[in-house]
Amino acid sequence: MEQRITLITLGVSDLARSKAFYEALGWRGQEVAETVFFQAGGLGLVLWSREKLAADCCLEPGPAYGFGGIALAHNVRSEAEVDALLAKVAEAGGTITKPAAVNEIGFYSSAFTDPDGHAWEVAYNPGFPLAEDGTLTLPDFG
Repeated sequence: MEQRITLITLGVSDLARSKAFYEALGWRGQEVAETVFFQAGGLGLVLWSREKLAADCCLEPGPAYGFGGIALAHNVRSEAEVDALLAKVAEAGGTITKPAAVNEIGFYSSAFTDPDGHAWEVAYNPGFPLAEDGTLTLPDFG
């Protein structure tokens, strides 16, 4: 298997509400066959019915809310961008779960959940610089 992620699909309970939330954050997507597709850099973020996603994976849907053991991350270029994005999240109906602050590792970060409880980290980490197109390349930790 090549080391690559092409799509991340979030199971949602109300497609219109979730689409409106991400659009309020500035994302632009396309709705096709009860599915919303957002181009997110080199990958796609997809919103799809939670029940249909579970069935497609041959799984039971499970609880709709609560931490599912995964967090998406959105790195930005400054602390001010973290703060501005959090303001949009709150205004759009997301829940700030961790206020912005310098964390124990030493970079500025925050966390929020979308209307379906999907966790996101928002961070400004100068050790993970972003290219002009938003691409992140991990540093050499060696």
